Amino acid sequence: MENCIFCSIINGDIPAEKLYEDDQVLAFKDVNAQAPEHFLVIPKIHISTVNDATDEALLGRMNITASNIAKEHGFAEKGYRLVMNCNSDGGQTVSHIHLHCLGGRQMTWPPG
Repeated sequence: MENCIFCSIINGDIPAEKLYEDDQVLAFKDVNAQAPEHFLVIPKIHISTVNDATDEALLGRMNITASNIAKEHGFAEKGYRLVMNCNSDGGQTVSHIHLHCLGGRQMTWPPG
């Protein structure tokens, strides 16, 4: 999709600190980290919102990828938060689905 920052990261036009990549997903550190550990997992195909998602396996792959990275980085046992925002009222600021993984500190509610 034109002007999608995440598609530009996938294409290599914008640099990112990659944590994992395969043929379906890419994980990279969030440049606006809200926790000591904060990364995003995105599909390599453009899907604007979770309302547009139809591939259950791809959504599952995103979650398992986040879990594996949390384990590799040593914060899975203490815990972490997975968040996927949908549309503007849900807090989605980039129209390309992305799973946030936040850890490395006690998560609070409401998020912040």
